Amino acid sequence: MTVGGVVLAAGRSSRFGSPKALANLDGRPLLEHVLDIAAAAGLDPVVVVLGDAAEAVEPAISWRRERRVRNPDPARGLSSSVRLGLDTLAEIDAAADAVILPGDQPRADPSVIRRLVDVAAATDRPIVAPRYAGGGGPNPVLLRRAGFGLAEATEGDRGLGPLLEALPHLVAWVDVEGSNPDVDTPADLTALPPSRD
Repeated sequence: MTVGGVVLAAGRSSRFGSPKALANLDGRPLLEHVLDIAAAAGLDPVVVVLGDAAEAVEPAISWRRERRVRNPDPARGLSSSVRLGLDTLAEIDAAADAVILPGDQPRADPSVIRRLVDVAAATDRPIVAPRYAGGGGPNPVLLRRAGFGLAEATEGDRGLGPLLEALPHLVAWVDVEGSNPDVDTPADLTALPPSRD
């Protein structure tokens, strides 16, 4: 079972005021923390979907072997980046499943991703998602290769959220302690809990 990663970093950062991917967190760009999480969870290959700020982001990040692609029209919303990332991952490895990681959640837990992978190996449901005791959205989400086509029906800026709500019988839920905050504003960045490292 090969599990790759799709990191979504094409947002316009309108509420943040500058590219979130480059926001300083613990002395490094925020996006690097998310790439570290993908690596620590063993995701390979990893696709990073960039947007309008790509020319500023690409030279500022210490990349590993991630494949970077640019969403030509990020204004179509997060769902368009999900589809582009999945299509790119399928080109690299036609059999790989995908863990979809928002690029603005630098405190995601690699151990949670590994739990999603373990559950995916033991279920026939095409979607595996965490359910946090502390609330918040169900991210990251694991999408089995057989379920990639489900993303074709998504639209707008909520990614796979509406899909999980509309098709709960296709989701294997994994209960997780705590929460996984995302960074939408500078205040969110300041309020992040300390790193688990």
